Amino acid sequence: MNAVVVLKPNREQSLLRFHPWVFSGAIARIDGQPAEGDVVAVRTAQGDVLAHGHFHSGSITVRVLQFGEKPLNAEFWRMRLEAALRRRQQQGLCANDGTNAFRLVHGEADGLPGLVVDVYAQTAVIQCHTVGMYRIREQLAQLLMELPESPIAAVYDKSSGTMPMRERYNPVDGPLVGNALPSDMVQENGCKFNVAWEGGQKTGFFIDQRENRELLRRYASGQTVLNTFCYTGGFSVYALAGGATRVVSVDTSAKAVEIAAQNVAINFGNNAPHEAVAMDTFEYLRTHPEPFDIIVLDPPAFAKHGDALRNALQAYKRLNLAALRCLRPGGLLFTFSCSQVVDKQNFRNAVFSACAIAQRDARILHQLTQPADHPISIYHPEGEYLKGLVLQVE
Repeated sequence: MNAVVVLKPNREQSLLRFHPWVFSGAIARIDGQPAEGDVVAVRTAQGDVLAHGHFHSGSITVRVLQFGEKPLNAEFWRMRLEAALRRRQQQGLCANDGTNAFRLVHGEADGLPGLVVDVYAQTAVIQCHTVGMYRIREQLAQLLMELPESPIAAVYDKSSGTMPMRERYNPVDGPLVGNALPSDMVQENGCKFNVAWEGGQKTGFFIDQRENRELLRRYASGQTVLNTFCYTGGFSVYALAGGATRVVSVDTSAKAVEIAAQNVAINFGNNAPHEAVAMDTFEYLRTHPEPFDIIVLDPPAFAKHGDALRNALQAYKRLNLAALRCLRPGGLLFTFSCSQVVDKQNFRNAVFSACAIAQRDARILHQLTQPADHPISIYHPEGEYLKGLVLQVE
């Protein structure tokens, strides 16, 4: 028998609107003694069961896996993973000869909150963001191997940096099923990348920028391009593939710019017009005032919680202002925020302020977001984390 989380009177409205989180402040009591990550039922003060989900201590106490009275059965996990795969097949990702890296599971939007699964060629890399998902990671890995018509031949666990309560569970990254290597060569829209999930950020590559990188390629012919916070050089490779005459990749991590240079060489040889610079982006923009035709700003999240929002918006303003001062008249600014707590309007306001201070006339050519394999549940707007603008600046 599952433990039961009982809501306070009149606190069920968010669940009736299918929002997948139950906050601690909405809970009247807990019947039973659920362990961290157990599946619990959620019911109203009147006794109606509304959902079942993973229990966790903290402000988000329950992450809903399934709405309604029906409890989870043995086939639940398989059905959820198969449904996620079908959606990616509908998007044309699983049979795309030029792209073999995509997101298979995107948390709440795929009905599996706390779980991320990225596929790189034949390896699925999973990240567990909750104890509930971590406890069943081996079961999930086996189910991933059994998915029909999928390319997956191995599963690698990359949860050590995302798991809560790490001191209790001591998560260690490594293969779960199959011959899961620490890295592999993948393709994205025909561009090649050496993706190292063992030591890289996230699951190894920022798949969510795939379509935005392709947009840059369309604009890059004959242009000079500055790619800041370049990580392993995704935007740089696409710029060169589009015919850029000069590309500079900047990142504070010497290891990242080394891999960026390697990815450029894999695609274009050692004589490509590319320079990799290990330097803080703000410092580079201050000390290298040379004008570029296109500048890409793709920083890490400046705010990971609401308390940091104000400082984050100031940082976005300063960053965009510094870039505008290095952008040629008529040039393009690709600017992004991946901070979940920074909404589209706040981000646009920060960029607007930078343009006003720089006294540069600008028009928005594109409003960018995450691709279809990073879907957003209409009931969970918090899932819309990536936002971007392409500005033409006079």
